[in-house]
Amino acid sequence: MQNNSILNDPMDAIVFDCDGTLSHIEGIDELAKNKSVVEIVSKLTEEAMGKVGINPELYQKRLALVNPTREEVQQLGITYFQHRAPDSAEVITVLQALGKAIYVVSAGLKPAVARFGELLKIPERHIFAVNIYFDEAGNYHHFDGDSPLVQPDGKRIIVSTLQKKHKNLLYVGDGMNDYAVYDLVTRFIGYGGAFYREQFAKRSEFYITRPTFKALLPLCLTPDEFNLVCKNNTALTDPI
Repeated sequence: MQNNSILNDPMDAIVFDCDGTLSHIEGIDELAKNKSVVEIVSKLTEEAMGKVGINPELYQKRLALVNPTREEVQQLGITYFQHRAPDSAEVITVLQALGKAIYVVSAGLKPAVARFGELLKIPERHIFAVNIYFDEAGNYHHFDGDSPLVQPDGKRIIVSTLQKKHKNLLYVGDGMNDYAVYDLVTRFIGYGGAFYREQFAKRSEFYITRPTFKALLPLCLTPDEFNLVCKNNTALTDPI
């Protein structure tokens, strides 16, 4: 990993976490609202994101408590977009215009994350999340327990495959399950614009506490790329 703030080589790809990063909500907590389980589900989520990371038992426990319907999960994708990080859509457009591949690697539910990605104009083939299955009536049946993304090192497995396609990879995330990729990528950026997590912040060489994604650009781009963006997209490079 590079240990200075200036990128000498352009990033080939940018990988974003979803919950708490691209969107300022935790999807499972959102699904728990109005079901009288939001307090316990939120506590489990914070334990995973701030301390222990994700694991299959915790994943199963939260979904069993929430018991979401197909309709609720599909709606969650729109809710993600409504609560997207400030300037995230604009920053993604700029990064794509510079030729950078954009990925989302998430322990969230695939139908919701894929819908969110579609609204951000990220190809579905670049979306990695956990499949969920419903019965004929649209009620929750089970999730993909074999998905690497419900394991503590699952994001490391996915990012390792992306490394085979992209020499220089940058990752942005907000929790301990994201930290699993820290030593794999060219640059790792911790994002605390939605949730500040002390243990994660202490471990991240670069940590952003401002909500706006504009703060990512100087850390995602080479000086030449950043100057080009400043010239053509002044709204994204105005003082934060």
